Amino acid sequence: MKMNSSLFPGTLVIVLLFCSSAEMARSQVKPVGESAEVAELDALKHEAEGGNPEAAYKLGFRYLRGRGVSPDFNEAARWFKLAAAAGSADGEFGLGFLYEQGKGVPRDYRQAIAYYIAAAKQGHANAENNLASMYQRGQGVRRDPASAMRWYRASAEQGNLTAECNLASLYFRGIGVAQNYSQAATWFRAAAKQGYAPAQENLAWMFYTGTGVDVDFSEAAKWVRAAAEQGFARAELDLAYLYEQGKGVPLDYVSAYVWYKSAADHGESALTAGNDAQLLRRSPHHSSGSPPAIGYAQGAIQSA
Repeated sequence: MKMNSSLFPGTLVIVLLFCSSAEMARSQVKPVGESAEVAELDALKHEAEGGNPEAAYKLGFRYLRGRGVSPDFNEAARWFKLAAAAGSADGEFGLGFLYEQGKGVPRDYRQAIAYYIAAAKQGHANAENNLASMYQRGQGVRRDPASAMRWYRASAEQGNLTAECNLASLYFRGIGVAQNYSQAATWFRAAAKQGYAPAQENLAWMFYTGTGVDVDFSEAAKWVRAAAEQGFARAELDLAYLYEQGKGVPLDYVSAYVWYKSAADHGESALTAGNDAQLLRRSPHHSSGSPPAIGYAQGAIQSA
């Protein structure tokens, strides 16, 4: 299987962007019509101006994402500051993110650290993950792998999938903790179960190679398929290889062709131009002129 050291590092520590909180915020608000949206925005402003930190955070988030208003980072920073001043962990996290990114405020890693710490001390999982990332990178604070490990774990234990994957990566590499492939597999599995494609691909690699888990081609195929079906190009490449070799899945050159083609379409540079022709020549359905395997595979691609 073409899962090797050149594929695995793609899932190194990832900084959790604010979009993870965006998903949380969207889940709290039901879609409404334009007039209701305006009324809701006015109500939020009224509550926020009255000192409601939750309303101030939600209003800041709307300005950050351009939900019902034109995007305005300065306004986002204004409302996050009000929320943070009232002790809102969401507001502290939002303001920390703006300082880290330099949006609506000058970029200031020390300020970002301060607000992430304040939110993390209240158990804010996204802040814990981002704080860990800054400790690992040494931004705004001295590089400290042990502190990064501690905060990643705190976030991961709350089910934050990005932190789960980051924690797994540290265990895999032995950064800030003794190298432990079994623990790496455990945390990649946790993130994989939440549908995170890079974690699914890494877990598949571990099952294929027997790293931290017993060799199990069926489990490798299960997880690499889950990632491939999300359009993750490296997983598509690996699933194609499994079909080509008949490992964990039935030997099937047509399916291999379909997944190799999809990986190439999604920009997988490790795919060589000769794969398609080689697979089709080996297909039992191949014949000269217009091989049925080609037509079948193209049809499968178009209907996917």
